[in-house]
Order: sequence, then C-alpha cells, then structure tokens
Amino acid sequence: MTALWQGEPEPNSFHPKGWDWVRIICRALPLAILVFGGLIVLLLIRLIERPIFGVKRPMTPHITQFVCRMAFVLLGIPFSSMGEPMREKGAIVSNHAGWLDIFSLNARKRVYFVSKSEVAQWPGIGWLARATGTVFINRDRREAAQQIEVFRDRLSVGHKLLFFPEGTSSDSLRVLPFKSTLFAAFFTPELRDFMWVQPVTVRYIAPEDQDPRFYGWWGDMEFAPHLIQTLASRKQGRVEVVYHAPVKVSDFAGRKELAAYCEAKVREGLGDLNIEVA
Repeated sequence: MTALWQGEPEPNSFHPKGWDWVRIICRALPLAILVFGGLIVLLLIRLIERPIFGVKRPMTPHITQFVCRMAFVLLGIPFSSMGEPMREKGAIVSNHAGWLDIFSLNARKRVYFVSKSEVAQWPGIGWLARATGTVFINRDRREAAQQIEVFRDRLSVGHKLLFFPEGTSSDSLRVLPFKSTLFAAFFTPELRDFMWVQPVTVRYIAPEDQDPRFYGWWGDMEFAPHLIQTLASRKQGRVEVVYHAPVKVSDFAGRKELAAYCEAKVREGLGDLNIEVA
C-alpha cells in the first residue's frame, strides 16, 4: 500500500495468526449476519414503504441506525457522542477517515450519504449504498441543475444529507482542506434560504500500543486487510462524534466563507489529534 502523503511512513503490514483468527471469526460472523440480515429486512420493508411514501423513508432509516449501533457492540469499539444533532432541514459536513465513518455517522443520527457516482458500481458496497438511500452525484456540470433538484427534494422531506468536503479519506489524525466547490450548490436560490449546515467531527482513538492511525483507511489501502486488522484487535480504541452548532447558509457571503467556517469547526473538534496539512 502507498501512503497518501508523501514522506510519511506506511502503516505496518498486519499478518493475523493464532488467536487473531479466533477474534476475527467471532466478530466477523455476527457482524455479517447483522449487516446482511438488516439489509434483507430493510429491502422487504422498502417494498411497502416506497409505494406509499415515495422519497420519504419513515421506517427503513431506523433499521440502518440500529445496525450501525450494534456494529460497534459486535466490534467491541466503545462509541460516544457530544453535542446535539440539528433538527433544521439541511446538510451535515464531516471529516472522512474511512469505512468506519458509515457506522459512526449513522449510529446516533439518521443520515443519507452523498457520494460520487462511481461508488454505485462498487461490488457489494454500491448495493448497500443504494439500498440505504445514498445520493449519487456526477462531477459533470451539465447535470448540476438535476442534482440540485434531487438535493431540494430530499432536504424538503427532512432528510439530512451528509457530505465529505475533503473529497477523500484521511489517516484519522488530520483534517484535509475542505473543497469549497461542494458548497456552491447550497447557495442556489432553491436551497439557500431554508438550508442549514452542521459541521461534525469524527474522532478515532486507536487501541493502546497501536499506530495512532489504526482506524484510518486512506491512499491505496485495500478494504479487506484493514477490516481484518480491525476485527483481530485484542483491545479496541474508541470512537467519538462531536456535533457542532448548525449554521444557516444565508448567513454566509458565499461558498468559500462557509467552507472555511465548517473546516475550522471540524478541526477544532479533532483537538489534540489534529495535524496541520501544508
């Protein structure tokens, strides 16, 4: 694997042995039953939910939230949160450390991820993402108007859309610069006047005696080895989610100002874990 940031040492390769395999099996089997069992229940309920409620999802998000909460129990990773998830209509912007963010950000608040369209084609993950209501966007400017309409429809029924403004995942110790282009859609006439944005920080504290970047998944890392290492850990670290106060889009002059504000808040929440990026 190749580290994302030039000059940094790569994480040590992990080779499970002995009791590592016992822990992997004892955690992986219940986790697989939880995730795929929950998915089956979700799809069955969605068969009834979709014709009646359309874009609204009054029932199935509760299943997703339950699965994400229980995933931390099965993994043995303590989860806690600080602050209050917003009640206003709008979006959530967060730092992005890796695949565990899916569980972390759904565990307390029901959210819908906004992802690049390529993810929809990924084996397994794409299917799960579509089933749980992920919004897929293209980078083609010709589709911008259509995507804004999708945002408006989802936000108007109370969905909390979750964006990762960094554009990629990190090593969990830092916040990469936020891309302000993402915030441009928030300032369109269809969204600006009613939309709020809540910055959220996800903090991953590594297990004792492990690399501080233990839960980070970035660069050219492969999913399976990282998952196996997480499952095999004798002692786990912990996950903390910090909800900052939401702000109204119309209170900012433009996308750059809003992006800078949100980035500063997310960095603030990371606290002593945060590493400045040149």
